[in-house]
Amino acid sequence: MRDKNRPARPELPTTDGIDRRGMLRCMAWVGTGVVWGVGGGIATSRVLGAPAAPWARPTFTFVQISDSHLGFARDPNKDVAATLKQAVAKINALPDAPAFVLHTGDLTHLAKPGEFDDCAEILKGVKAGAIGYVPGEHDFDGDGNKEYLTRHGKGTHGLGWYSFDHKGVHFVGLVNVANAKSGSGDGGLGAIGADQLEWLKKDLAGLKDSAPVVVFAHVPLWAVYEKWGWGTRDAERALELLKRFGSVTVLNGHIHQALQKVEGKVTFHTARSTAFPQSEPGKGTPGPVRDLPADRLKGVLGISTVAYVENPGSLAVVDSTLE
Repeated sequence: MRDKNRPARPELPTTDGIDRRGMLRCMAWVGTGVVWGVGGGIATSRVLGAPAAPWARPTFTFVQISDSHLGFARDPNKDVAATLKQAVAKINALPDAPAFVLHTGDLTHLAKPGEFDDCAEILKGVKAGAIGYVPGEHDFDGDGNKEYLTRHGKGTHGLGWYSFDHKGVHFVGLVNVANAKSGSGDGGLGAIGADQLEWLKKDLAGLKDSAPVVVFAHVPLWAVYEKWGWGTRDAERALELLKRFGSVTVLNGHIHQALQKVEGKVTFHTARSTAFPQSEPGKGTPGPVRDLPADRLKGVLGISTVAYVENPGSLAVVDSTLE
């Protein structure tokens, strides 16, 4: 059973609701005016602005942002603070205020205290209930993740993992970047680790199979491109613990582009960066796309909005650029 005495996550809502079994749909708007939906492995689409199904008004929404890299100041974006501010403005302009925002890591570029301070100052402008975080590899400071944990570690376990519940949905924030270092022989793959996996097993034990689960971490939990470290070496062990649930959504950052994969009852989604794009998997080299024309930058940066519909229990991920 789950530990009822575990510390609560103070920044995030912990309101319990009714668990619902339902169909999982994943929709992405990539700036083309078309909304794509995936249900049972079948993709459908509708033109942006076309009427949605009557039940589509969500029970609540939340926003994912990722890879802000405060401190980065080279091509193609020498002012990442400005684009993060634009992302905040886009969040604040949503017709319905999100319940909270999740930042899936790489808040900073070099894990310097001033970079964390700058990121926090900008994100103070978000008009949402709360902001939750998980660290990226750029947020590790070589001193046990001290700088990150000082700011965002209250109520977490280990190097910053935690969970919370909101209106019937269980959220799990994982840390899979402690060993994600290039030059390690595996491209710098992410790793969850035995201690965190044991915690995850206990955390999920008390949930009903019908509970919708959202997992968020920095490095993708599916093998996007392992040669570049775009995957997590022990992800299968975590996914084995999640396979009994009827609705699982996994949100990641790290690769600075919107990609999706549906596998059984699990939808994987990686978000764009608010700082700079990276190359497509296997094309060119990993890292910032430096030769991007300035007038195209906003078209490859963005945010993800996620909606939960209690009945029939759908989750929808909508990507939008900063243009």
